[in-house]
Amino acid sequence: MTPLNAPVRKSSIVRKGAASPTAEAYDNAFQDKPRIGTVVSVTGSHALVMLEQDRTGEDRAQRPQLGAIMSIDAGPSVVLGLVSAMSVPAPSQDNPSAAMRIVEVELIGEFSKPTINAPARFRRGVSSFPTLGDTVHVATRDELTALFAINGVSSVRIGVVKQDAHIPATVNVDEVFSRHCAILGTTGAGKSCAVALLLRSVLGRFPNAHIVVLDPHNEYSRSFDDRAVVFDPTSFTLPYWMLTFDELVEVLYPGRAGYSEEIEILADLVPAAKKMNLTGASRAGIARDMTAITVDTPTPYRISELLSLIDKALGGLDSSRHTAPYKRLRNRIYTISQDARYAFMFGGLTVQDNLKEILGELFRIPVHDKPVSVIELGGLPSEVVQVVVSVVSRLAFEFSLWSNGAAPIALVCEDAHRYAPADQNEGFGPTRRSLVRIAKEGRKVGVSLWVVSQRPTELDPTILSQCNTIFAMRLANQADQEALRAAVPDASTSLLSCLPSLGMGEAIAVGEGVPMPTRIRFDALDRDAVPRSITASFTDGWSVDVEDDGFVDRIVEQWRAQRMLLPEIE
Repeated sequence: MTPLNAPVRKSSIVRKGAASPTAEAYDNAFQDKPRIGTVVSVTGSHALVMLEQDRTGEDRAQRPQLGAIMSIDAGPSVVLGLVSAMSVPAPSQDNPSAAMRIVEVELIGEFSKPTINAPARFRRGVSSFPTLGDTVHVATRDELTALFAINGVSSVRIGVVKQDAHIPATVNVDEVFSRHCAILGTTGAGKSCAVALLLRSVLGRFPNAHIVVLDPHNEYSRSFDDRAVVFDPTSFTLPYWMLTFDELVEVLYPGRAGYSEEIEILADLVPAAKKMNLTGASRAGIARDMTAITVDTPTPYRISELLSLIDKALGGLDSSRHTAPYKRLRNRIYTISQDARYAFMFGGLTVQDNLKEILGELFRIPVHDKPVSVIELGGLPSEVVQVVVSVVSRLAFEFSLWSNGAAPIALVCEDAHRYAPADQNEGFGPTRRSLVRIAKEGRKVGVSLWVVSQRPTELDPTILSQCNTIFAMRLANQADQEALRAAVPDASTSLLSCLPSLGMGEAIAVGEGVPMPTRIRFDALDRDAVPRSITASFTDGWSVDVEDDGFVDRIVEQWRAQRMLLPEIE
């Protein structure tokens, strides 16, 4: 590692605006760098380096460290690799300085040496492998700077490279969004802060983005200053008529078990209710053939008309079914429509076709200086949360599909393992299918999926495998580490051995969005932008008595009103 106070050496990397050096000049510059050892073995994507014996007394900053980037002169190119392991095969107590020291290097990419017609360029993969005896150096600051500057104008800074804090860590915005992204780490590792920092960095460069954050813990409301519209259960509107039939059934009968008769009746009556609500103009504009109206058609209808159809069926002499399923269905629909927790879905006094307004407000089109929608899901019933995620993700995909990707949308899904679990028997099927569809096909239509999770092993492996940029923060669970190793897109699994020892705000960045797998440290967020991750303090709470006689009354009141109290924590 290059020390911070080291003298500036001749740069071997072409800077913008400078004349391209010849390959000979490039080789001379390479030889000026401090040599640490030679290649003694090459096997596939790995190389073994024997360190020089006369360097044991040097500054620690100049020694190779786990995860450090090394450079190897391989003739027509300079190969870069990551230190994956270090060992002393035969330690000597008599003369420790004379013991052979071996460093294992995982080969990741290479810089092509410049010619008269082409400057030096970095590319993933290795075309010219090192040979025995090739010299090895710790990558210089110039090389690291050039490496992380290859994305050009499409890149944004998110932190610094752990190997050298003077080198900014950048991500390619196109790659990290178009090919999806995952932020993984145990609870308390800083995932929420990383998400907020990444999005704020992108918004600083691209203020006309369209980003939807699904916030199950109500923590992102202040993370984007005045650039976000925050939807809570009192301001969020998601009319019931926008739901597919599966989504509506999940709201009425979570799990469905034992309600087959009611569901069958509902499937017959919903299309009839939709046809009743169509005006003359709507009938002509939507479909000449009324059979085009199905249970899944997003056409407004009134709950009162649906209930009247049930009443009519109950009183009809030609009804061949028993009246009990109709009564149970009617009572369930009426109860749900009057429940305060479902007011955002059933609370409208009138029913109107405001799909355009809902889509524009949700996906921030036009932006109006607020490119982010934060949907707070805390306090909603679990089955409703699943339906909301299903509807929002489905709408994002369909909107992008029919707009031909003219306004790309990014969907950030916190606690993604809750909505797309690895176990196919858990969760809500339509939610998983919507997220999997975005993961598989979103790149083609302009929908990006960001998944955030502390349990990679519980997340649908199809979704995780489609995330071609991964920021892996501290993970102590062995099963989660193995799931992550199976998903990383680069030959960099050895770098993941650092996961249990990563510090707060540190991550292993791998995938298409970063130049090469690297250990980075995220920049610090302003205090006012830090997500409101509330952790109850037992010591503070148990240090004083609650002497307010109205405390329990207020809790009961907000419990009945279904409005959560989220105090500011200073």
